[in-house]
Amino acid sequence: MGGPYPSKVAGIGGIPTVTTDIPVDSVFILLYVCFAATNMSVFQLNRRKNHKFIPSALLFGFCMARIVTLCLRIGWATAPHDVQLAIAAQIFVNAGILIVYIINLILAQRILRASLPQIGWSPILRAAYKFLYMGIGVALAMVIASVVVSSYTLDPHTRSVCRDIQLAAITYLLIFTCLPAAHAALVLLLPRSRDAENFGKGSMKSKLIIVTSSACLCMLIAGFKAGITWETPRPVTNPPWYDSKACFYIFNFTLEIILLGILTFTRIDKRFFVPNGSKKAGDYSRLSEEAQPKTEHALWYATSQDAEKP
Repeated sequence: MGGPYPSKVAGIGGIPTVTTDIPVDSVFILLYVCFAATNMSVFQLNRRKNHKFIPSALLFGFCMARIVTLCLRIGWATAPHDVQLAIAAQIFVNAGILIVYIINLILAQRILRASLPQIGWSPILRAAYKFLYMGIGVALAMVIASVVVSSYTLDPHTRSVCRDIQLAAITYLLIFTCLPAAHAALVLLLPRSRDAENFGKGSMKSKLIIVTSSACLCMLIAGFKAGITWETPRPVTNPPWYDSKACFYIFNFTLEIILLGILTFTRIDKRFFVPNGSKKAGDYSRLSEEAQPKTEHALWYATSQDAEKP
C-alpha cells in the first residue's frame, strides 16, 4: 500500500484544464445555485403552510452536492497533479445523482399506491422498498471504497477486485433507475383498482408523464455510466470518444439540469404531495380530508395576525 497513485486508465472527462473546464463549470454552478435557491424557497414556503414536502429539500441537497462537485473539479483544474483532489472529484461525480434516483422512485411509489393500493401497500413491496433504499447506500459505499483502495495500491489483483465492485455497484444503480418506469408500466397495463384514489393536484396522467420523463433521463444517465464502466479500460494516453469532455458534461450535468427543470417547474410539491402519516390504503384521501379544516384554520389565523399588525 502507498500512493495515492495517478490513474493510468482513461476516465470520463479526463483531467480538467483551466481554459476549458473552469468556464463551463462556472456556468453550471450558477444554474445549480438558482435551482437550489428555488427548491429551498418552495420547501420553506410550503412548510409554513403545514405542507411538508421532503423531496423539495432533497433537490436542494442535490444541487448543493453538485456545486461542491464542480468546485472540486475547478480546484483539480488548478492543481492537475493533486491525486487526492482528483479522487474526491471523481467520488462526488458518481454520488450526487443518487438523490434524484431516490426522489424518482418515491414519486413512482406514490402513484402505484394510489392507483393500485393492493399492490402498492402490500407488506412484501414495502419491505422491498426498504432493501432497495439500503442498497443505494451500500452501492455508494462500495464505489467510494473501491475508488480509494484502487488509488492507493499497484497490486493488479486488488485493482481487479475494485473494478468488479464498481461494476456491481453501477449495474445495481442502473436497475434502480428502471424501477420508476416499471411502476408506471404497472399502472398503465393493469386495470384500475376500485379502491384507487387521487392525491395532490393534477390528473394521474400528468403525474405519469412527469415520472416517466424523469425516469427515462435517469436511465440514460445511469445507462451511459454503466456502459462505459463495462467497456475495456483504455490507457490515459489513448482515451475513447465516450471519455471526452463533451460526453462528460452532457451525460452528467446537462441532463441533470433538464431533470431539475422537470421536477421543479412542474411543481411536484403540489402534484405529488401526500398527507403526513400515510401508512395504509385509503390514507391519501382520508388524511387529506381530515387535514383540510386544520389547514383552513391555520390560514385564517395567519391572516388575522397579519391584519392586526400596524
